[in-house]
Amino acid sequence: MAPLQSARRRPAHRTRRVALLLITLVAGLGVLPGVAVAAPGAQLNAADMTLLNGVRLAGLWEMPAGQMAAEKGQSPRVREIGAEISRQHGVLDQLVVNAANKLGATLPTDPTTEQKGWLGEMQNATGARFDQIFVTRLRVAHGKIFPVIGAVRASTRDATVRKLADEANKFVSDHMAMLESTGLVRWQQLPPAALPPAQSDSLVAAAAANVGSGGRAAEVSTTVVWLVFLAALGTGGIATYRILRRS
Repeated sequence: MAPLQSARRRPAHRTRRVALLLITLVAGLGVLPGVAVAAPGAQLNAADMTLLNGVRLAGLWEMPAGQMAAEKGQSPRVREIGAEISRQHGVLDQLVVNAANKLGATLPTDPTTEQKGWLGEMQNATGARFDQIFVTRLRVAHGKIFPVIGAVRASTRDATVRKLADEANKFVSDHMAMLESTGLVRWQQLPPAALPPAQSDSLVAAAAANVGSGGRAAEVSTTVVWLVFLAALGTGGIATYRILRRS
C-alpha cells in the first residue's frame, strides 16, 4: 500500500512543480523593463525610435523653456508664444508617452546635456538677449526634428508611429510659424539641413544625421531586453518540457 501511495504522490508533486514554473515565467513577463507584452509584433526600427525619442526630448526641455519665456520674456509676443508652446508640448508629450506605452518602448526621462545647457543659457539671460536666445534655440531645434518627422512618416511600418508623426508634424509646423512671427529668427544663421551621404538612401542615416544617435541607442537597448526575455523564456520552456517528459 505504501509504494502505491508514494506513486500517486509523485505525479501530483510534479504537477505542482510544473504549475509553479509556469507561474514564475508568466510573472517574469510583468517585470521586464521597457517591454510591453501586449505588443510583441511592433516593427520598430532605429528611425521610429529616433522620432519617439526626439519628440520626447523636445518636450522635456521646451516645456520649461516656454515657461521661462512666459515669465521673463521682454516682448509681449515672446511671452505669449512661450506660454503656448509650453502648453502644446505638454499635449504632445502625453501623445508620445501614450504611443511608447502602446509599443512597449522606453523613452528618455531627462533632457540631454546639450538641452540642459540651453536652459541654463536662458536662465542666465534677461531682456532682449533672453528673447533672442529663446527664439533662436527653439527655432533651430524645431528645424532639426521637422525633416525627421516627414522621413519617418513616409516609411514607417507601424500605424502608431505614423499617427504620432502626423500629430507631431502639426505641432512643430505651428511652433516654427509662431517663433518666426517674433521677427527674431536670424535666417542666415540657421544651420543647413543635415543629409545622409549621396550614396546612401538610408532613412536611418537621415534621421540620425538630424537628431543624433539617440534612436540607435534606444533600439539596441530594447533589443537587448527582448533577447534576455527570449533566452529566459526558452530556458524555462526547456525545463518545463523536461519535467513533463519525466512525468
